[in-house]
Amino acid sequence: MDRDDDVGSMPAAALGIGPAQDARAVPAPRFRGSAGRYLRERLIGAALLLCSAASILTTVGIVIVLVVEAAAFFAEVSPVEFLTGTRWTPLFRPQHFGVLPLLAGSVLVAAGAALVALPVGLASAICLSEYASPRVRRILKPSLEVLAGIPTVVYGYFALTFITPMLRAVWPQTQVFNAASASIVVGIMIIPMVSSLAEDAMSAVPNSLREAAYALGATRLEVSTRAVVPAALSGILAAFILALSRAIGETMIVTIAAGATPNLTLNPLEGVQTMTAYIAQVSLGEVPFGTIEYRTIFAVGLALFGVTLLMNIASMLVLRRFREVYE
Repeated sequence: MDRDDDVGSMPAAALGIGPAQDARAVPAPRFRGSAGRYLRERLIGAALLLCSAASILTTVGIVIVLVVEAAAFFAEVSPVEFLTGTRWTPLFRPQHFGVLPLLAGSVLVAAGAALVALPVGLASAICLSEYASPRVRRILKPSLEVLAGIPTVVYGYFALTFITPMLRAVWPQTQVFNAASASIVVGIMIIPMVSSLAEDAMSAVPNSLREAAYALGATRLEVSTRAVVPAALSGILAAFILALSRAIGETMIVTIAAGATPNLTLNPLEGVQTMTAYIAQVSLGEVPFGTIEYRTIFAVGLALFGVTLLMNIASMLVLRRFREVYE
């Protein structure tokens, strides 16, 4: 009996094999399944990469459309006149293309909204982070965020039919369409953004800072305002800037409540027109396609995009400048 026969006749247990198989029944490694699994992983990774790049591709497409159409507008209108002119009457004769009234209206509404949203949102964040119990926080935070889910057209009619009559009862000279009512309601709308982002920043502050402040004899209010808020300042400022950029980009509330009169004024009781409201007005289809009036949509849209982009860049710089890193 040769060597192979001896091995074949040995018990399976001596070869380290289970009782139901012998040495000749051990299957060879299969690499085909591993290659298929590797290919599937690569395909899944590529699909996830495309999903993550969708926002970037969308932004690039928006910028290309805005730049191409705005270039045709600026071929007929001087950029200097567009940026420095104080009259905006592209739909009437004689035509004027100064965007400052629209920009001033947007800034006026955003500034009024900031006066409402920033203090209320920060106070809400301090309450949720430092005063509320976990059970109360689980109830209050989702309830506050419900404000972000209300349609903006509902906010607009609320401003026109409820806030404006209240303002006119106090100041009779208030116009029916005015910046004040739009500012108040836009501020109410962005309160959840301020409070949620600021509360997340304050919750990230380590408890050791709070305990150290309490050990020095500080009260809860002093711990909140002198220890936690300064430590979370970068996140709070970023929340403020992002909320203001959201206020500048609001459309339906200002279209319904603020009016459609390009007015270069600082009086919030007068009617104004914002950049978004003008875009909504002209986009209704009454302006012929390809005309200079039609291309003003893209010129104003490019200006609005530039403003919001600068605010987002400012938010990133604030985060980088005031960011605190704790271990």
